Amino acid sequence: MDKATALRLHEAMLLTRLTEERIVKLFRQGKTLGSVYRSLGQEATACGTALALGPDDVIGPLIRDLGAMLVRGATPAEVFLQYLGRATGPSGGRDHNNHFGSVARGIIAPTSMLGALIPVMAGVALSFRQKGERRVAMTWIGDGGSSTGAFYEGLNFAVVQKLPLILVGEANGYAFSTPPERQMAGRMSQRSQGAFTLTVDGNDAAAVYAAAAEARQHCLDGKGPVFLVCETFRMKGHAEHDNQRYVDPELLTQWAAKDPLPRFEAWLAQRGWTPEPGLAASLEAELEAAAEAALEAPWPDPASLTQGVFASSFSS
Repeated sequence: MDKATALRLHEAMLLTRLTEERIVKLFRQGKTLGSVYRSLGQEATACGTALALGPDDVIGPLIRDLGAMLVRGATPAEVFLQYLGRATGPSGGRDHNNHFGSVARGIIAPTSMLGALIPVMAGVALSFRQKGERRVAMTWIGDGGSSTGAFYEGLNFAVVQKLPLILVGEANGYAFSTPPERQMAGRMSQRSQGAFTLTVDGNDAAAVYAAAAEARQHCLDGKGPVFLVCETFRMKGHAEHDNQRYVDPELLTQWAAKDPLPRFEAWLAQRGWTPEPGLAASLEAELEAAAEAALEAPWPDPASLTQGVFASSFSS
C-alpha cells in the first residue's frame, strides 16, 4: 500500500468502529428498530478486502461488513436512517440493519439467509465473464454460514465455471454460540472445493489488503475464484442482545491484544504515516450530527406499506 491508500484504510476502519458505537448508543436508548450486529475486532477484514477492489467491482456484504459498505460509498447518515426505520432511509423504513444496497455504487444488499449471497454473487461474476468485462465480484461468509448448502452450491458453481469471484471467509471464532470445532472438521480453509485459497491474519489490515489485491489479480487473470480466509475473532456477541457468556473471558483478552485498529496505527507509525490530527474527534462530530438528523427524520406513512413490494407493471 502507498501512503494515501493506507491512510484511507485507517479512516475507514475508524469510521466503521465509531459508527457502530453510535448505533449501539441508539440501541441502548431504545431508538433503533431490530437488533444491532457489530463487527468489533473485524474491521480490518471488511475494510481491507473492499478497499482492494476496483471502482467497477461489485460486493455483496454480510451483516458484519458495514465497513465494506462504507468503503464503497454508503454513508453513516444512510446507516442511521436505516437502523431507525425512517421514511428517508435507503429502504424507506421497510428493512433494518445494513440490509440495503446500491447498484450504482456496486453494493448488492445483504440478506439474513447466510450463504445465499454466494450463488447470487457467482451470477454477478458470470455476467462479467459473459460480457467480457474485467471486473470482480466479492462476498463474505462466516464460520456458521460456511456450513450451509448455499455456500457449497455457490462456490462449487464458481469453481467449475472459473468465475471472477472472491469469497472472503471470516473465521471469527463462533457460529452464533458454536465454536468451529463443534461444527466443522479441520479448518475453514479446507472447505474451498478446489478454489484457490489464501489464508491471512484477519486482524492485520495491511496483510488483508495485500491478500485481497492478490486475489483480485488472480480473478482478473482468468484463473477462477479465490477463497480468502481471514482468521479473526468476533469481539461481541452475535448481536447486542447476546451477552457472549459462552466465550471464555481469557480468549477475549487474548484477541483484544490483537485489536486491528491500534495494530494498524502502529504499522502506520513505523512508516511515519500519521493520520490527520483530530480525525477521531472530527468523525465523532459528523456522526453525532448525522444521528441527530436521523432522529428528526419522518416516519414512513403507513399507507405506503404495500408500495414497492411487488412490481406494478411488466414490460414485454
